[in-house]
Amino acid sequence: MIKDIKGLHHVTSMASDARQNNRFFTDTLGLRRVKQTVNFDDPSIYHLYYGDETGSAGTVMTYFPFPNMMLGRPGVGEVGETQFSVPKGSLKFWQHRFATQGVDGLERDTVFGADRLRFMGPDGDTLALIEAGDDTRAPWLADGIPDDAAIRGFAGARFSLHDTAATEELLGFMGYQRAEKEGDVTRFIIPGGNGADTIDLAALPKTPVARQGAGSVHHIAFAVEDRQTQLEVRRALIDTGYQVTPVIDRDYFWAIYFRTPGGVLFEVATNEPGFNRDEDTAHLGEALKLPSRYEDYRDEIQANLVSLTP
Repeated sequence: MIKDIKGLHHVTSMASDARQNNRFFTDTLGLRRVKQTVNFDDPSIYHLYYGDETGSAGTVMTYFPFPNMMLGRPGVGEVGETQFSVPKGSLKFWQHRFATQGVDGLERDTVFGADRLRFMGPDGDTLALIEAGDDTRAPWLADGIPDDAAIRGFAGARFSLHDTAATEELLGFMGYQRAEKEGDVTRFIIPGGNGADTIDLAALPKTPVARQGAGSVHHIAFAVEDRQTQLEVRRALIDTGYQVTPVIDRDYFWAIYFRTPGGVLFEVATNEPGFNRDEDTAHLGEALKLPSRYEDYRDEIQANLVSLTP
């Protein structure tokens, strides 16, 4: 069994409009844009990162904004809900804020004993705020959002699956422990994690398979401390029969990827070197940063990217 997973590292989704996406996550949700770079496989597309002050593992939502991309169709075989942690008693603030800003899909309920506010992102992204009384992570404080309401980072995520058995086995191998079940949803928790500690598996045997597009989660990443630990995790996954990519340098972390039995794409990412490797912490996300192989084409790349501000 793997014992070095710390919880979530980041969640990467797709969007149809970079400016709209940036405005929603920085203004409406009050997250900090900690990096603007490009898709390493397609430098004509941004890769935008939003999180806490430093982009700590367990706080970072990232997006590939493909201009005018077709909306995704929700279904099984994907991350069906990305969940953020907020302080107890703050959902009233968020519900009012979302209503005044025209955010769609507002729905209050209680899951596993915690109050939740579900809502949609600009492309129909399925998101949720979940109240937590014991989350001590420091938030990024944006204008108009008080400390006692600000997002602390991820709480976790919910997968939509035809059958959960194989994914339950995988999560157990990755160090997650089965915690409780509520209806058709089973919760798994990583002990001693980084705050982004829960994965919920929803069994939806009659639901059609998802079609990825704008608003869909592309992949979900789990955190390990360093490259040596990542290599040990990679070896353990391969020995168990998973087809895992070689280690890939993503500039701000090192990454490996593999497809899970339920269809969700998993990444295991390192906490090192971090988002301040090429920018001072006070100025994270202000300048366009490019992988070294694209620097010679900076002018051309920058000319083809829309400005993130009006």
